[in-house]
Amino acid sequence: MKAINVLGYSRNNEQFVVKTQNSDVRISRNEKFPELEGPSPFEYILAGFAGCVNAVSQQVASELGINLKSLQVEITGVISQEERVGFSKIEIVLKPTTDTSLQVLQKWLKLVQQKSPVYDNLVNSTPVELILYKEYNYAA
Repeated sequence: MKAINVLGYSRNNEQFVVKTQNSDVRISRNEKFPELEGPSPFEYILAGFAGCVNAVSQQVASELGINLKSLQVEITGVISQEERVGFSKIEIVLKPTTDTSLQVLQKWLKLVQQKSPVYDNLVNSTPVELILYKEYNYAA
């Protein structure tokens, strides 16, 4: 089993920055430095989802001998205004440029769906623990 860890921080309600293994990710507004603004948390979820779908699509295409000249992944998330907090629906549209038959592309699509870890995590329930840790400052 492999664990992936990220660490996010902000000060005095400033922009939230997440440190990943190889980079810093800026989330949401940065009023002091607009050029450093980042996508919203919802956009990051969809961007990560699109990246995963692309990677799995390319891998499965290679396994099936499909020559993908290009691939466009468009993901739209509908944010619920009433039922629940978060997305009420996510739609993924894959637009491959290839000479492959529709029948083979349908097989490819099913395999992409089955092999995508992010798809699995969003579709199936994943246990999430929310833990509070309070640092105390003791005056001497």
